[in-house]
Amino acid sequence: MKTLFLTSEIAKLDPTDYVGFTFFVGCMAMMAASAFFFLSLSQFDKKWRTSVLVSGLITFIAAVHYFYMRDYWTSFQESPTFFRYVDWVLTVPLMCVEFYLILKVVGATKTLLWKMIIFSLIMLVTGYFGEAVFPGQAALWGFISGLAYFYIVYEIWLGSAKKLATTAGGDILKSHKILCWFVLVGWAIYPLGYMLGTDGWYTSILGSGSVDVAYNIADAINKIGFGLVIYALAVKSQKA
Repeated sequence: MKTLFLTSEIAKLDPTDYVGFTFFVGCMAMMAASAFFFLSLSQFDKKWRTSVLVSGLITFIAAVHYFYMRDYWTSFQESPTFFRYVDWVLTVPLMCVEFYLILKVVGATKTLLWKMIIFSLIMLVTGYFGEAVFPGQAALWGFISGLAYFYIVYEIWLGSAKKLATTAGGDILKSHKILCWFVLVGWAIYPLGYMLGTDGWYTSILGSGSVDVAYNIADAINKIGFGLVIYALAVKSQKA
């Protein structure tokens, strides 16, 4: 009975808690997107089914984490840093996998796949170190995380991924460009949030504060948007 009581208290959401509201909406939006992607799998052939499945997995994993993050925020009124990074460690590499899957048809190799995954993990693990484990060295860990991020940006905008997309042309190139913009612009909120949430040389310029609302909105737009781009590409390719 005591456990049930605690669960009920944790799940209670203050109507004036706008940060908690964005956690709740994020959870519902991710879950709805997951249902959409999973239920649409039967209309695609094997080549595109994997890409759409990965899109569904990304939003489903995020939905589960947002459920726990909302409860954590409601209970402690603190940013759920640990849960957020666990979510990112699972979903961001999967978002990188999407680049490989759509470019596989024009010769993308597993070398590209593993480079994207490894650098995304370096970006996230070092970011977590700076934000939660070694906050006194946040600027150093943030610098390392930023290098990994900009490598990913380089790879998809100018590197081998870009060359493969150009070779493919057509809808694949258009979709690749949209995903690139998600990474360059949509993901930019994350290093900004890191700097606002930690102390370093940048604090005197940017100040400090909570960016959970921005994180939550950006997460929903980036993850659901990524999936919708893949879904639209799969539909066009299927028709062709």
